[in-house]
Amino acid sequence: MTKLKFIDNISGLQAVQLLRFVTFLIISIVFTKSHLSRPQIGNWELFLFISSLLSFFWVTGIIQSLLTLYNGNRTFRNVEVTQVRKSPEIYNAFLLITAFSIMVFILGFLIRFTMIPPGSQTEIPYPNMLLFYILLSNPVTLIEYIYLLNKRPHRILQYGIYTYGAQLLFVLAPVIGGFDEKSAIWGLFAITAARWVWLIILLRRYSEIKVSYDFIREHLKVGMPLILAFLISGSAQYVDGIIISTRYADPGVFAMYRYGAKEFPLVLLLANGLSSALLPMFGTREGMREALMTLRKRSDRLMRYLFPVSMAIMLVARWIYPRIFTPEFTRSADVFMIYLLLIIPRLVFPQTIVIGRRKTNVTLIAAAVEIAVNIPLSLLLIRPYGVVGVALATFIVYFLEKIFLMYYVWKRMKIRPAEYIPVVRWLVYSAMLILLFVLIDHRIIDIH
Repeated sequence: MTKLKFIDNISGLQAVQLLRFVTFLIISIVFTKSHLSRPQIGNWELFLFISSLLSFFWVTGIIQSLLTLYNGNRTFRNVEVTQVRKSPEIYNAFLLITAFSIMVFILGFLIRFTMIPPGSQTEIPYPNMLLFYILLSNPVTLIEYIYLLNKRPHRILQYGIYTYGAQLLFVLAPVIGGFDEKSAIWGLFAITAARWVWLIILLRRYSEIKVSYDFIREHLKVGMPLILAFLISGSAQYVDGIIISTRYADPGVFAMYRYGAKEFPLVLLLANGLSSALLPMFGTREGMREALMTLRKRSDRLMRYLFPVSMAIMLVARWIYPRIFTPEFTRSADVFMIYLLLIIPRLVFPQTIVIGRRKTNVTLIAAAVEIAVNIPLSLLLIRPYGVVGVALATFIVYFLEKIFLMYYVWKRMKIRPAEYIPVVRWLVYSAMLILLFVLIDHRIIDIH
């Protein structure tokens, strides 16, 4: 693929994450139009959901801690950092992800054969395939980050186009050919096998095959707080679900909440891509100033078009929901509009600085406080506002978490918000979005 000048590490990583989202969206749409029944589609979705649930927090924690340690760690501090080098850090991170995958795999089998009675009907689809998929699929998530660390953004894009194009083929072709959802899962295994070949080639090219227990210990010291923080933060949506299902006996209320409790994916993916891509720059003091300037510039660019798009979507949310689903889900639009407000804390990035400077214990404290505040606040707001109150509590605690991290970066790290946040633009757009929400909520603006 010809090198594209407009592709850098940030846009390359953002692009591959968007490709991943679009791929699974296309698969979901095609499945609903295919011969597959609703239970069969449910099996597919539940398979993906459980595999992500059991691994997202430790995979993310290990990868993000690798990004911060790559350009500065105690174990290999004397290694000369060049644009392309054989990296023992990458190889040991691969060993760590593989070890976690094996532990989850073994633990899953132990639970399956010791705690579940033989012949019992479990609600988990294809549990043996699920465990093998978790074992095999997680290490290959390193691929795009190996390219990122070696400053090969065009290769990130190339990898995304090839691998997700192939995934569409391997997953959809069997279903279109008349087979069931299990054939689609076998398609996932096929693309995972291809990614393993790709990963092995990259490990041979970019990593030094050198086992270092000292680096693994250093990696875990930085990564474990992140793993726990992502686990706690990720559990918040399940806690909200428990609160709603306990409060309301009607499962339809729970479904109505779940259909609305979704962030605007473009905001989530682009923000996460920006944050992850910049972590290596914060790994050294020499790169801090450039990293802060880049973070401010790129977050300003995101705000310029994501805030207006979010406002446009908010304007038509109450019109769209009953037409996409049914009139019974009109209330879901109110939940969704509150989730659109999450763009306000999402597009400021104090956590990037905190994680990049390896202050990961702070992120763990912030996550623990977030869940501790979220539970009582949700219980308090659900009484006057119903399920919308639970969504409102989510916005409030996430906003407060970002304020806490901004304060920490300012007072403890001596980095003012204006150094990495386009403050005026952020405040103006945030005020406009909140005002629009209030006007829509009070029916002053009403598009049906």
